[in-house]
Amino acid sequence: MKYTVLTLFPEIVDTFFNTSIMAKAIKRGVIQYRSINIRDYATDKHHKCDDAPYGGGAGMLMLPEPIGRALESAGAVKKQAAINFGTACSEPAHLQQKRRRVIYLSPSGRLFNQDLARELAAEDELILLCGRYEGIDQRIIDSYVDDEISIGDYILSSGEVSALVLIDATYRLIDGVISAESLEEESFSDGLLEYPQYTRPEIYDTVRVPEVLLSGHHEQIRQWRLKKRIEKTLNVRPDLIEKGLKAGCFSAETRKLIAELQDQVLHSQGDTDERN
Repeated sequence: MKYTVLTLFPEIVDTFFNTSIMAKAIKRGVIQYRSINIRDYATDKHHKCDDAPYGGGAGMLMLPEPIGRALESAGAVKKQAAINFGTACSEPAHLQQKRRRVIYLSPSGRLFNQDLARELAAEDELILLCGRYEGIDQRIIDSYVDDEISIGDYILSSGEVSALVLIDATYRLIDGVISAESLEEESFSDGLLEYPQYTRPEIYDTVRVPEVLLSGHHEQIRQWRLKKRIEKTLNVRPDLIEKGLKAGCFSAETRKLIAELQDQVLHSQGDTDERN
C-alpha cells in the first residue's frame, strides 16, 4: 500500500509515518508514503493557497489551482479524463489499476467505519487530500475526488488529523503489518466490542484478575471472553448487536448468549419496577 498525502502541513504527517509500527512497516517495504506540500504548487511569490469564497461568508477557502497541480503531481487523473480514456480503451480493468483513488477528508463526507477501512486497505494506493479553513473549491471535488469521508459528526480544524485516523485504521489491516490473530479478536472484527484484558500483577489495588484467566482452561477462557464481549456491546453499543442480528453474522452460540443476557436485563428491570 502506498499513501500519498496532500497537505499544507507535511510535518504533521511525516512525524506519524516515522514512528512506531508504521516506521517498521515502511522499513520492511510493506507501506510506502509520500507527503506533498500543496503550498509548493502555488505560483505567486507568497505561495498563497486560500481566498475568500464567492457569495460571501465567514472564513477562507483553499484555492483550486495549487490543489489541482499537487494532485496531478501525485498521479491523480481527472474523472472525466479517465472516463474518456476508458471509452477509447479496450481494457477498462487496466485503467482501474492505473487510476489512484482520491479521498477528500471532509465533515460532509460519508461516515468512516471498520467496513470502509477494510475496503480501503485493499487498495494499492490512496491519495488523501487534507482540507483547511472552510474547505476546498467544489471544482476540485467534482474533477478529482472519488470519496468524501468524515471520521465523525464533529468539526476539526485539521484535515491532517482526519487523514491520520484513516491511515491508522487501514494500514494495520494490510498483510504483514500486525498478526492476523490480533486482528481477529479486536473490536468490530465480528460485530462485537473487545473483551476486558488484564496483565501482571494478579492483584492491583485490591482487585484480582478474574480466576478463569488464571485457570489455563482455554475453552472456559474463550467462553468467558465471548460473554464479556456481548455484555459490553449490549451496554455500550446495542446498535451493533441489532445490526449483527439483522445481518445474520453471529454464530448460534453468540445468538444464544445474547438472548440470555437480554432476558437477564429484562428480569432485572422487572424486579426493580416491582420494588418501586
